[in-house]
Parts: sequence; structure tokens; C-alpha cells
Amino acid sequence: MAPHVQPLDYNSAQHRQSLVDLLESYASTPEGSGTGMTDEARQNVAAMLKATPHACVLVAVEEGDPCGVIVCVESFSTFYAKPVLNIHDLVISPGHRGQGIGRMLMQAAEEEARRRGCCKMTLEVVASNAPAKGLYRSCGFQGGDSAMPDNAMLFWTKPLV
Repeated sequence: MAPHVQPLDYNSAQHRQSLVDLLESYASTPEGSGTGMTDEARQNVAAMLKATPHACVLVAVEEGDPCGVIVCVESFSTFYAKPVLNIHDLVISPGHRGQGIGRMLMQAAEEEARRRGCCKMTLEVVASNAPAKGLYRSCGFQGGDSAMPDNAMLFWTKPLV
């Protein structure tokens, strides 16, 4: 069965644990913090996201199991007097990479941004994360990139208006 995208089900222990597992898998890499999540973050991230009114968490689910997640948080553009949707995290489980799941989650996040009336989407990406940068470029994001150290955090945007 092909994966589909849906909002994270905060009432599902499986979804909450998958959120933590996916975020931890990324946080443990050099592109993440390299040190993983704190115990406190692992224990509280799902509840804190649920309590954050401007957060949007979407999961890619295949045969009932979450295999990817995108965490977005709405902010505000004073220049446009409209909301902005920031992609805070995009994580695909290693066994599901290269199957278009990241693109599905990015498209679903853009649909949500447009539904919310956002003027643009933003994200940050580590300069050394070539696969992510390739995906973001193909989804219409642009940002700084030239001659940056591998560990530099780059800011990219995609206008929606």
C-alpha cells in the first residue's frame, strides 16, 4: 500500500512514539544536533506540539506505521501582514528514503500553508545536507548556499503570493 499523509494523531501512542523516534533519528546525525534529543524533549515534544496552537505536524503513514514527519510552525510577516509557515523538521525513516515521501510531506505542508493564507514558507537547512537541499530546491525553495562552511545553517524561502 502506498504511503499517505495525515495529521499526527496525538491520541495514538504509536504516532507519538514515532514522532519521537523520527526526531531522535535526525537529531543524532551531524545534520541534526549530533547529540540527539534531551530526555526532557523526548518525554514532552508530542504534548508540547499538541499544546502549540500554531504548530502543524503531518506524518507519512505506510501500512499503519508512520515513516516520515514534517513539523511546521506558523509565524508572521510584518512586511506582508500575513502568516508564514516555517518547516522546522522534516524526517524520513532511513528505510523509506528515496521513495518520494519527503516530497509528499513538503506538498502537504504547502497545501496547509496556502489554506492558512501564508505569504511564504521558510526553512533552515545545514549546508552539508545535499539531499535535503536538492529536495527543497525542487519544491521551489531558494536561499543562500555558496561558499558556506559545511556546518552553516542556511535560511531558505518559498514565496506563496
